[in-house]
Amino acid sequence: MRFRALVAVVGLLLTAVTVEAFAVTQVKSVRLWRAPDNTRLVFDLSGPVQHSVFTLTAPDRLVIDINGATLAAPLNVSTSNTPITSVRSAQRTPTDLRVVIDLSKSVTPKSFVLAPNAQYGNRLVVDLFDQDPDANPPTPAPTVATAPAPAVPVTPAQPAIKLTPVPNGKRDIVIAIDAGHGGEDPGASGSRGQHEKDIVLQIAKELQRQINTEKGFRAELTRTGDYFIPLRKRTEIARKKGADLFISIHADAAPSKAAFGASVFALSDRGATSETARWLADSENRSDLIGGAGNVSLDDKDRMLAGVLLDLSMTASLSSSLNVGQKVLGNIGRVTSLHKRRVEQAGFMVLKSPDIPSILVETGFISNANEASKLSTSGHQQALARSIHSGVRQFFQQNPPPGTYVAWLRDNGKIAQGPRDHTVRPGETLAMIAVRYQVNVASLRSANNLKTDELKVGQHLDIPSTALAAQQ
Repeated sequence: MRFRALVAVVGLLLTAVTVEAFAVTQVKSVRLWRAPDNTRLVFDLSGPVQHSVFTLTAPDRLVIDINGATLAAPLNVSTSNTPITSVRSAQRTPTDLRVVIDLSKSVTPKSFVLAPNAQYGNRLVVDLFDQDPDANPPTPAPTVATAPAPAVPVTPAQPAIKLTPVPNGKRDIVIAIDAGHGGEDPGASGSRGQHEKDIVLQIAKELQRQINTEKGFRAELTRTGDYFIPLRKRTEIARKKGADLFISIHADAAPSKAAFGASVFALSDRGATSETARWLADSENRSDLIGGAGNVSLDDKDRMLAGVLLDLSMTASLSSSLNVGQKVLGNIGRVTSLHKRRVEQAGFMVLKSPDIPSILVETGFISNANEASKLSTSGHQQALARSIHSGVRQFFQQNPPPGTYVAWLRDNGKIAQGPRDHTVRPGETLAMIAVRYQVNVASLRSANNLKTDELKVGQHLDIPSTALAAQQ
């Protein structure tokens, strides 16, 4: 009896060891993000997996085989506004999961796995790129990932020549506005669940709206919704839009929750000018790893020639960046507290576009409860956008690119005075202020996004230049 009991105990122990040795990864959930030209699926995993992906036609389907995995919960996800019609799954074997994506049209898939980081655990990322209906690209061969690997690198495109439409020889000045983070990269988070990606997109859209009300200027967004764009791709988008200025908008966190105030950054060619700048730059540059862009390298041109050309271009670009940055910072200081009263410099990847002056605006610290609350309000977002708009306008009225409408205004004496700021005093009305600065009430109301003529003592107003006001 003792021998049989001993055998039974040993058998149970061996069974437990065997189960532990062959424990499989669980697919815990799936998330979906839609971008203008692709759909991203992110499978959250309890551990590493091996996988393969292939497509089928008639009807169009994408098959994802995840080896060493089981399904922990149903894969429920909204597929509206995507080429995905449904998501199905089944266990091929006790340790092999198959996921079938039913499609309304053919796509080009790309997949990779990501190791855990500070925000997420193991992930399997599947990107479904829309196909050009006029092209017939070959169906890619099945891709197999045998072990966790870094994300597929994105090679930056060669700088393109700006071809902005020039109506009557007087083109618009183009401002590229970049809302940081997006999609599965939420950026920093506030104590009440605010996400940086949402707040900065709202500010970016408001800034675009304000800029587009002014003749001679046009604003373009790098992202218009909640999806991820690699840092290098953001500047590529700006270049394709023919941007004269690139503005990246953020609302970051700091190790100390007491940190507060807005900041403006330009690229540093020798490193950060403060510890805060260095910390923020490292934080922003890591976001590509969160989103899955992986390591990005420069092109393979001759190093000496590329270096000389980049240095020449970067010197002029950096000078303009510091100039416009200081004007933006001065205007922001009129509507909110400043973290530093000078433009800081750090090695942000998103600012490394040698042919486009670029600044990064930290609108405040979302890690500070008071600032997070303010940043979430439409009134404060409008004020921040208005201050950035004022700084940009001041810079370009003094430094308009040749061939632009604003350059034509300056060259023909149409810009009588640059934009000014007025603080409302007791007893003043909008009409009185308009008469004082020789602008009409409608242009004054439009410049400040006022819905009524009611003013408050101490309120800051942007006074448009007389020439631009006359055009409205």
